[in-house]
Amino acid sequence: MTGAVGEASGMDVVKVAVADDHALLRASFRLLIDNTPGLTCVGEAGTGREAVEVARREEPDVLLMDVRMPEMSGIEATRLICQRVAGLETRVIVLTTFDLDEYVFGALRAGASGFLLKEVLPEELINAIRVVASGEALLTPAATRRLITAYVEQPERKVTALREITSREHEVLALVARGRSNEEIAADLHVSMGTVKSHVGRLLAKLGARDRAQLVVMAYEAGVR
Repeated sequence: MTGAVGEASGMDVVKVAVADDHALLRASFRLLIDNTPGLTCVGEAGTGREAVEVARREEPDVLLMDVRMPEMSGIEATRLICQRVAGLETRVIVLTTFDLDEYVFGALRAGASGFLLKEVLPEELINAIRVVASGEALLTPAATRRLITAYVEQPERKVTALREITSREHEVLALVARGRSNEEIAADLHVSMGTVKSHVGRLLAKLGARDRAQLVVMAYEAGVR
């Protein structure tokens, strides 16, 4: 994701929007973002519905989304934004004070590229924005393990067949679903980083996934773990 082009420096600038029903928190996020080189805050929203409107109007690269908001939940707003209507390519990081599995899974099913608690340190949030803006997913191994456990315990979970992927791609997908990084997967399979990136790229293309977070959800739904 390229973002806007900074007029003065010529560097790529990541456009960020903030959706939260607490005005003071929005102001804090805006101040942090606008005072970070390479980032700019292009809009704010106090409700889920406003978040969708801001995303469609400003087309931010990354939108920080609260879960519990008036008019429409952050999960539903994320789903609408990630439908990619009119070519919109905004990526969503869900922020919440509630570390609950239902929020993690709901956010990822809706299309979010990341999930963080609001207690995250400023430098961690800035790093998360940059990671997601670059096209990567932000999902910690701990959250991945909890997500697997919560999903497989569902009595009537959806099972999706994975077609047209090779046995090696299946192995890579299973490791992605466990929260393994490309470097860790390369070590596990005794292959190069380039080979792992190629496999992940083909999986994204074949399965029509936006990023690694979407691959994780698809893997769970197919029973790959």
